[in-house]
Amino acid sequence: MLRRPKILAALAAVALPVALTGVSSEDPPAVASSTPSASAAASAFSAAAAQYGVPKAVLLAVSYAESRWDDHAGAQSTSGGYGPMHLTAPGAAKAADLSDKQKVARADSLRTLYKAAELTGLDPVALRKDTTANIHGGAALLASYQKSLGLPVGADTSPAQWYGAVASYAEAGDKAGAAGFADDVYAILARGAARTTNTGQQIVMPALAVTPDKSQLAKLSLPDGVKAATSDVECPPSLGCEWLPAPYQDLGGGDYGNHDKADRPKTGDIDYIIVHDTEGGWRGVLNLVQDPTYVSWQYTMRSSDGHTWQHVKAKDVAWHAGNWYVNMHSIGIEHEGFAAQGATWYTESLYRNSAKLVRYLAVKNNIPLDRAHIIGHDQIPGTIPANVRGMHWDPGPYWDWEHYMELIGAPIWGQSVFPVREGSIVTIKPGFGDNVQVLTNCTGAGTTCTPQGTNFVYLRQAPNDNAPLVKDLGLHPDGSDSTTVVSDIGARAAAGAKYVVAERQGDWVAVWYLGAKGWFKSPASAPDAFAKPGLVVKPKAGKTSVPVYGRAYPEQSAYPAGIPYQTVTPLQYSIGEGQAYPVGDLDIETDYYRAVTFDGQPPADHVQVLGKDKYYQIWFGHRMAYVRAADVDVRPAV
Repeated sequence: MLRRPKILAALAAVALPVALTGVSSEDPPAVASSTPSASAAASAFSAAAAQYGVPKAVLLAVSYAESRWDDHAGAQSTSGGYGPMHLTAPGAAKAADLSDKQKVARADSLRTLYKAAELTGLDPVALRKDTTANIHGGAALLASYQKSLGLPVGADTSPAQWYGAVASYAEAGDKAGAAGFADDVYAILARGAARTTNTGQQIVMPALAVTPDKSQLAKLSLPDGVKAATSDVECPPSLGCEWLPAPYQDLGGGDYGNHDKADRPKTGDIDYIIVHDTEGGWRGVLNLVQDPTYVSWQYTMRSSDGHTWQHVKAKDVAWHAGNWYVNMHSIGIEHEGFAAQGATWYTESLYRNSAKLVRYLAVKNNIPLDRAHIIGHDQIPGTIPANVRGMHWDPGPYWDWEHYMELIGAPIWGQSVFPVREGSIVTIKPGFGDNVQVLTNCTGAGTTCTPQGTNFVYLRQAPNDNAPLVKDLGLHPDGSDSTTVVSDIGARAAAGAKYVVAERQGDWVAVWYLGAKGWFKSPASAPDAFAKPGLVVKPKAGKTSVPVYGRAYPEQSAYPAGIPYQTVTPLQYSIGEGQAYPVGDLDIETDYYRAVTFDGQPPADHVQVLGKDKYYQIWFGHRMAYVRAADVDVRPAV
């Protein structure tokens, strides 16, 4: 449906990529089978803590919050930091996105690498590239912050007495941001952590719950920051979000922008939170969302520190998903970054703050915390066959879904309840840092992307490493095979996605995928797929083929006079006899929110049309899809 005459071109040319209490998870976290052995990096943390008088637990937790103990291979992160302690230097990436005033304000703060050099006597080059030196530099900084606040230093001091120093380490622009970082560090400390870093270093931080002295925050010479309680933002207070409204404006000639007024959930449930990336710097993106002739989304998050702006109220419908039905039922969060560059933009601060926001929104709007409802833009289906190929693929293969869902409090399950066999539902969990898949065209046609962790496994047409990738007729209508091009999601089973096993041959598992079998290797010694209970849909008896849809609009008889019927067109895929697909949600609304005029009023406009023809959301390929309840039977998986 052509909703607006003038806005249509903007919709077609969107620059956005074509991207601890509360709700409990159905999936328990994996239990480590053994304690990793000590490593050189772990020893460096012990030595640095002892030398500079910092509790080792505090040093480890700060580093984990900054980098998860990774070293970025000696390169500068997008937020201007080096190494596991994120030591900063002038000339940080994305400086062009700062105003002149902001550049001046940040110039002094983005020098912790050189301050660490002064404190330790170590060469700045070593602090950037050598992990041991970097850790010592971070310890020296923490000790200096503690001393400047007039607080005791010593490796045997209580971690509870280091709240102010940890808050200072954030280099935040206000107390709200500093406190948010410190609270994250102490939450990490309370949970504990264990992981293998990008260089293969095994580090363990035992859980240690303490009550930090938050009164130390008053000692910091920082402004208070935005007070969420007195602003218009819908955000956790600890995020210090800003309200930067997207304009709801009449453009004349029957055109308007850049979102629709609604009254959700009264005019439609909010079922999904969509993870996007911006494909641009944050300042330019903020300019776009304030343009009434452009599209809109609910939130923007900055890469360097996770700072968040809200633009559209949750009750209103933003134009962000490329699918009107999904727009009707979702909230969109844009994350500063580029899908083809991935980890260099998706910082730990971004992940942490995004996870906080998602939990807050999920609890407030009763959204399940799982990968069927916390989804990427790349999971949204086209509404009709002609739209499938142009759907977006952000946040891309380098978004760490496993870590993100852990931060949200709903980790992707990494244990099997049942054998992985024909008929069982499996959840994909391939790991991230050590799951390096071949991708191409990140920097131009024919180029090979820089190796880094990815969030998916490839699906092949046969149980063979050399077999071609599975076909996706929506993305490759000529019938050609899927490719390794970074934007081609046609043969990717991403972390958290669920499929039904069609066959197993040794280490190889075939799942039903886009109406055919897709094979991937999942050996028992290092599985990428884990079996669990759940419900599946199968074609009703006698049906040899069942259509799938990109939206769940009402039947024609549900539309009142004056509101045109919105045709429900099957996509180019189908479910064949004998196939099965996991259920994502059985309880979705069959509806259409009519909003085609500025400030329109019911009964002709700004009204929800409800249907009786029931649909189910299913896991189908890389994207989700919908099926009519009348076409399928719902059964427990084997």
